[in-house]
Amino acid sequence: MATPLDILRQYWHYDEFRPTQAEIIDSVLSGRDTIGLLPTGGGKSITFQVPAMLLPGITIAISPLISLMKDQVDNLREHGIPATCLHSGMQRPEQRLALDRIRLGKVKIVYIAPEKLAREGFVAELRTWDIALIVVDEAHCISQWGYDFRPSYLQINTLRKVFPELPILALTASATPEVVADIADKLAMRSPQIFSRSFARDNISYIVRPCEVKNDMLLHVVSRTSGSTIVYVRSRRRTAEIAELLRSEGISADFYHAGLIAQEKTIKQDRWKDGEVRVMVATNAFGMGIDKPDVRLVVHLDIPPSLEEYYQEAGRAGRDGLESFAVLLVAESDKALLTRRLHEAFPPREFIRMVYDRLAVYLNISVGSGYNQVYECNLERFCRTFDLQPKPTKSALGILTRSGVIEYSDEIGGRARLMVTIPKSDFYSLKLDDNTDRVLQAILRTYSGIFADYVPINENELSFRTSLPVQTVLEALITLSRMHVISYVPPRTNPFVYYPVRREEKDKIQIPRAVYEDMLEKAKHRLDAVRRFAFSNDECRVQRMLQYFGQTDATPCGKCDFCRAQRAATPQVQAAHQLSVAQHVDQLLQDNPDGLSIDLIRRQMPANYADAIALLRQRVDDGKLSFCNNVFSR
Repeated sequence: MATPLDILRQYWHYDEFRPTQAEIIDSVLSGRDTIGLLPTGGGKSITFQVPAMLLPGITIAISPLISLMKDQVDNLREHGIPATCLHSGMQRPEQRLALDRIRLGKVKIVYIAPEKLAREGFVAELRTWDIALIVVDEAHCISQWGYDFRPSYLQINTLRKVFPELPILALTASATPEVVADIADKLAMRSPQIFSRSFARDNISYIVRPCEVKNDMLLHVVSRTSGSTIVYVRSRRRTAEIAELLRSEGISADFYHAGLIAQEKTIKQDRWKDGEVRVMVATNAFGMGIDKPDVRLVVHLDIPPSLEEYYQEAGRAGRDGLESFAVLLVAESDKALLTRRLHEAFPPREFIRMVYDRLAVYLNISVGSGYNQVYECNLERFCRTFDLQPKPTKSALGILTRSGVIEYSDEIGGRARLMVTIPKSDFYSLKLDDNTDRVLQAILRTYSGIFADYVPINENELSFRTSLPVQTVLEALITLSRMHVISYVPPRTNPFVYYPVRREEKDKIQIPRAVYEDMLEKAKHRLDAVRRFAFSNDECRVQRMLQYFGQTDATPCGKCDFCRAQRAATPQVQAAHQLSVAQHVDQLLQDNPDGLSIDLIRRQMPANYADAIALLRQRVDDGKLSFCNNVFSR
């Protein structure tokens, strides 16, 4: 009989499990309810994918991200593991085929979006499956204490009622003790086994850099380090701007955000993974499912909204265990920014109801209709149509989602997919023009398994293989689809809105206290933790972060900027630092006989800017230099 290690070697070709993985797997296979807390890059997926191949029935995994589901399913299939997914963004032919494969016993792992569990028909369907294990990925989403609470996750306890004897495995990378307790309660777990690894990442140095001009400090940090790098920003527009800034200084860089089309995302990811591009400037859309072990540096140019998110994003550095850096750049203005973000995240209730009403007008949904329907929704166009501010509007859609009256998802993209829908014998009778025939032949030569299931395709690759323009390839795919030769699912290009209930008059919309006032208080608590981490200089950064996650025995890391400053506080070290600054200033004066401008000093000495200015002002006071028009000169 195969063991978990046999399965690991057979499908993933690893010789041993990472710390804590084996213990979680043993607990699951013994039928125990289990909670696994593994840090980012700790290998959460293995802890249920290995048991899935040993258990006799189906493993269902609840996941909040459609894009991550698709990536996981594609990955599993590449390893020879039969898997599929079910979510609201799928077209009906895709859903029908997935259900047929499940019913025929041709699938071992099924990823399910949580909102599916709210539908009685789907729950009735689940009763007919031979389910062996229930997995809740990103389990912090079920907790109202969690930073990413999703009301659709509350539907998961339906599974406990329907399958009371089945074990449940809940997995998350970042959770406070309150969140862990809430996960166990919401899932009605029975004396769960809890396995956790320390949140400490000993190979990462966490550095906070206060600065007046963040772009200058970013250039300083990136130019004085090496290796693969991620720079996180909070807006899509800024990704392109910062990437261009880095390229202008001779640093290889590209940008990534959720608004890119699927092909662009794939190309950019692959170039960065292969080392063709050193720095990826990205929003938080970049990272989930990105498993690149040799990231040496993660920089946050914009202050993050929670320590949970910061920990996850910074934790994408150094997954290979080698020395790496996580650098947070902060300015005094960030304190006000955090407060403004809070107001944008929780707009007034009347504004939220107004957004609900105007959304229905925009989508042409009358009162009493819309039930169980999915609508594409271009958020930018919606805001422009009604002169709405995008950030509070998006927050309002999120609160309406948590209130259960709509489900808004801005997960656009995903790779195009297709399946051949006619028998091979019918190909001989097809009458196709030359271009369409070339595209069809390229599909048959390039992709395997297309007669049995939907497979991801790349229109750019087909363009290359056929020497036809991408537009011609797209036209051929549409032609083949209309002829019912293939079923073609193009990548989604807009966010979508699903109505789980009929549209109501706006005054009848209920916004529960649990998803507004209570969440607001918790958001304030998280922002206070970020403020203390970023702006307090009286404690080790890592120790403070680990205490936030419930590790009360955490000790100073010895590597963060606070710990380094403590070591450098001896008179001998301070004297050496002042000498180094003086030597750097003297060299700059020698290289610039016409004088040193404030801007030049800031660019050349961003890390020691304040010390350099203090030294130069002292020399002015001593009569050794003059200062005029923001220039120091001899």
